[in-house]
Amino acid sequence: MPKVCPECGEKIVGRVDKKFCSDACRNTYNNRLNKDSTNQIRNINNILRKNHRILQEFNPEQKTTVSKQKLAEKGFDFNYYTSTYTTKAGSIYYFVYDQGYLPIENNYLALVRRE
Repeated sequence: MPKVCPECGEKIVGRVDKKFCSDACRNTYNNRLNKDSTNQIRNINNILRKNHRILQEFNPEQKTTVSKQKLAEKGFDFNYYTSTYTTKAGSIYYFVYDQGYLPIENNYLALVRRE
């Protein structure tokens, strides 16, 4: 029995281990399979990516300080982060992937990058 493309149902011609009839069908199939399951997940991922880009922009080195207002002006959303780290002294760092920040006095933030 001939193999058929899982995307369009066409007969597959060529190598024995070929799974799709064309690159277009392979791309369509994988894009559909890997797309975010809901709009909410896609929106949260977009916010996290934007937050990460903003932190990278203000912290090209390993450490720096910046005002909370400057991040907010760029569109940083302080409600979204990927993890927290609490030091022995009780300070809480908020991380967006490898970029993090620690609230310090006078509405300033210490920006850090996790190695």
